[in-house]
Amino acid sequence: MLDMKTIRQQPETIQQAADQKGIAFSVHELLTQDDHKRELLQEVENLRRFRNEASVNVSMLIHSGDTRAADDLREQVKTNNSKLSLLEEELERVKRQLEVLMLLAPNLTSPDTPVGKSDADNVEVRRFGEQPNFDFEPKDHVTLGEKLDLLDLARGVKVAGTRNYYLKGAGVLLHRAVQQLAVDLLLTRGFTLLDVPLMVREEALVNTGFFPLGADQTYEVAQEAKWLVGTSEVPLISYYGQEIIDVRRPIKLAAVSSCFRSEVGSAGRDVRGLYRVHQFAKVEQVVFCENNHELSEDILQELTRNAEDLLQLLELPYRVVAVCAGDMSQKTYKQYDIETWMPSRQAYGETHSSSNLGDFQARRSNIRYRDAAGRLQYCHTLNNTAVASPRILIPLLENHQNADGSIRIPAALQKYMCGMELLVPSEVDEVGLMKGAQHQNKSLPERRTNA
Repeated sequence: MLDMKTIRQQPETIQQAADQKGIAFSVHELLTQDDHKRELLQEVENLRRFRNEASVNVSMLIHSGDTRAADDLREQVKTNNSKLSLLEEELERVKRQLEVLMLLAPNLTSPDTPVGKSDADNVEVRRFGEQPNFDFEPKDHVTLGEKLDLLDLARGVKVAGTRNYYLKGAGVLLHRAVQQLAVDLLLTRGFTLLDVPLMVREEALVNTGFFPLGADQTYEVAQEAKWLVGTSEVPLISYYGQEIIDVRRPIKLAAVSSCFRSEVGSAGRDVRGLYRVHQFAKVEQVVFCENNHELSEDILQELTRNAEDLLQLLELPYRVVAVCAGDMSQKTYKQYDIETWMPSRQAYGETHSSSNLGDFQARRSNIRYRDAAGRLQYCHTLNNTAVASPRILIPLLENHQNADGSIRIPAALQKYMCGMELLVPSEVDEVGLMKGAQHQNKSLPERRTNA
């Protein structure tokens, strides 16, 4: 949330940010309503002052014996109170309208944010790794996953509807392995790990900037008056809501959690496989720091490097892009996306996102700290997806596939995979039943498992 002072000082800049982000918001309407609120407030305060002073004067007139003057003043008070009651109702109505408009006002964008309307206008910053050059026809992650018995999409749809899935055997191990690798990486870099609520009150989503504009992407648990989170960013930021905290050293929090998104508006997009699903898991990084753009910019780069380091451990080629204003959410000041190479798409696909929100979330959540002079300031908040699965399994399976359909497991994951170095396709036994995918470990005797 922006403060009204900033909006009044930079109305054209705020309107430009709204237009670039595609938000139906009018700065003029907001300022008009604010002016109306101020006028009403002045009238209400004047009428209240008259009422209070008249009450004292009535008592004085009665005490002096001037009952006629006291009765006349009572009539004036009665008329005053009737008008006051109507104006107070109008003031409350205008305040509610103003609150709605304030919740639509977008965050400013950083000076170096690219101008653009969609992800097609994002600007590449750097690349890492070489795209694989297969000497065979590569398979997509669905074909590989089904051949290795790592996933079952058909039964996922049967049980839960479209964009749902089952992971099986070594598919589950991979899913958990990438998460644990991310957690271990963040623990070495000073993050405190939290296990967070997955159902939150509506105010938590409003205060973190996901509502009202993102409500259609969120599942409501109606009987509980709560909502399922689409990212643990919500409970991590809300952890310090309405508090004054110590950020002399940035506070670094992380969480691994299930996440839920309705994917409204994505009908027909990425319908095959694991790219765009309703339920997934994320390891999230969140940082609170002082209200200093130079400091929060450094932290944004640090969070992005954490995600890049993870992808390098996974031995995956990727690129970092600066996200344009039109591809940003309402709350974002500056954003990088990391896109990992997905051979089946013959393109980079988004797997990570890093965002600096300035003090936008902290204002909504009322998270403050005392500066060196003892004055209360709103924090800056930042977040980054350290890893999201099962989407990360797409490049993991596709980039590390071999001609025989086996999958090489990166060295960094092997300790989380019971020592597996290679996933080998299932075979058909004498009675035509599929045997589970086998794994190979060069340091242990080869053995067969229902992975």
